[in-house]
Amino acid sequence: MHIELWKKPTGCTIIEGFPGFGLVGTIVTEFLLEHLKCEQIGEFIYDELPAMIAIHKGQMVRPMAVFHCKKYNLIILQTILNTKGFEWKIAEAVVHMAKVLKAKKIISVEGVAATNKVSGQVQPNENPKLLYYGDDKLKKFGAEPVVESIIIGVSAAVMLKYNKLVCIFAETQSNLPDSKAASEVIGVLDKYLSLEVDTAPLLKQAEDFENKLKNIIQQSSKTAEESDKKYLSYLG
Repeated sequence: MHIELWKKPTGCTIIEGFPGFGLVGTIVTEFLLEHLKCEQIGEFIYDELPAMIAIHKGQMVRPMAVFHCKKYNLIILQTILNTKGFEWKIAEAVVHMAKVLKAKKIISVEGVAATNKVSGQVQPNENPKLLYYGDDKLKKFGAEPVVESIIIGVSAAVMLKYNKLVCIFAETQSNLPDSKAASEVIGVLDKYLSLEVDTAPLLKQAEDFENKLKNIIQQSSKTAEESDKKYLSYLG
């Protein structure tokens, strides 16, 4: 697995949000791609993950692509595939790209489970708590530092391989897409990177992306199940 780049903007900031709890990272990156003027400059090349794409409103949604926003010199990684089991290889590709581009830093965004402090059970959360790791500047934007936590997935793998990593986590209540938690992360990113996001329709737009991702995920799951059935029928 590697990342093939058609352009190489140096001194950039990389934002990655891989599918995870509440699909927070995926919703955030989708929102940024819609809001900012971005150009695709590369893609992940792999043969380990499923051969799958999504079609949304007649347009192909690439499963793992690299976009560049020239105005803010941002690299945004778009990912809609389940990457479980390939975190190390993905992290190696992302870190290699960061070094080639002499990136200022990598910002990882994702969701973490919101729990009841007394019972320890997952609970609904109308006001998701925001947590951060790697840059105390985020404290003035309403995020709290991570003191005790277990981090898994691509973010953990990148953290172990790259020291210029900033993480923004939003508490979320389930594995279902959580537009509220994602909108909170977008609000912090807007202030942190001075992106000039129009925050008025933020939640509504995040909900639109939530619905879009639900449809893509449902179709992807259905396609995967049909593919498995066909494969089994060949064996039978």
